[in-house]
Amino acid sequence: MNKSKLALTLGTLSVLTTGWAVPLSGAARSFVQTQRRIERTETRSGSTAALLPIRFREDRNAGLLVTGWINDSGPFTFAIDTGAGVSIITNRVVSSARLSVSKARRPLVGGLSTAPIASTEEARANRIAVGTSTNEVPGRPALAVVANLPGGIDGILDPTDIFGSLSYSIDLPNHQLLAFDPKENGMDLNHPPRDGAIVKWIRGDGDRPFVRLSDGRLALLDTGSSLGLAVNETPSGNGRNHSRQDVGDLGGGSVQTRNIGPTTVSIGPLVLRGVPTDVLIGVPADTPTILGRRALYPFKITFDPTARLIVFEPTMRNAAR
Repeated sequence: MNKSKLALTLGTLSVLTTGWAVPLSGAARSFVQTQRRIERTETRSGSTAALLPIRFREDRNAGLLVTGWINDSGPFTFAIDTGAGVSIITNRVVSSARLSVSKARRPLVGGLSTAPIASTEEARANRIAVGTSTNEVPGRPALAVVANLPGGIDGILDPTDIFGSLSYSIDLPNHQLLAFDPKENGMDLNHPPRDGAIVKWIRGDGDRPFVRLSDGRLALLDTGSSLGLAVNETPSGNGRNHSRQDVGDLGGGSVQTRNIGPTTVSIGPLVLRGVPTDVLIGVPADTPTILGRRALYPFKITFDPTARLIVFEPTMRNAAR
């Protein structure tokens, strides 16, 4: 499986599961201000845009869903997927937005099952807005074109793709996505948020966000997966639960997983206990370790693509107030 195929594989996992909570001590302070208007930021095209906080809803199968517009056409429903490595739109979006389609520079094939997502075409939009029709994002990525996607969604957006050089945070408990200028809201390894952590963004294939676990493994932070910790290997030791279940992907197929019971995962100084853990069965040997939404749920996760840093800040308690 080549890197372009793998890029589409990981962010398309979904399973009907419930969330979990990591115990928190003390009140978490806000690391990035989320309720004020973001300062105007230069876009790649030289114009300016003021990005407002974006609300998303969580679908158990499709993931984090936002409303979007392409070239002022829409609204469309897009999944925000940090594990995708590429942004995808369907033929419906191409037709509605009257986009010109060209042959892709490299074919893309993805999905863990026998029903993969495949694309040999791409398009570029002059304008992409998310949240509201006037909330224009600075990125102008190549958009892989596919016939359709299951679940009624119109596309998959990789946030690193669409936000360009801006930093962004995904607050899972509070259902909010925010992009901001890293020059004004910079992150410092010496000042982590209370009960959280700041770790290095490990460069893997492309710009997908990998972190290094305490045991040396690299793990992909994948908001497109509703699993917790997913591994493609036979774990040492015996889990308390060896039940199997089918996990669907956005290609329309499914792959089997085997639950091995909760485990403890450490990311730098951050220790996550009781993380639901599954072994992926029959997937390509080079599929990396995945940290999906069930592991990431208690946190607002901030990504700084320029400084190559990732911040974990617990906000679950704020959501419950």
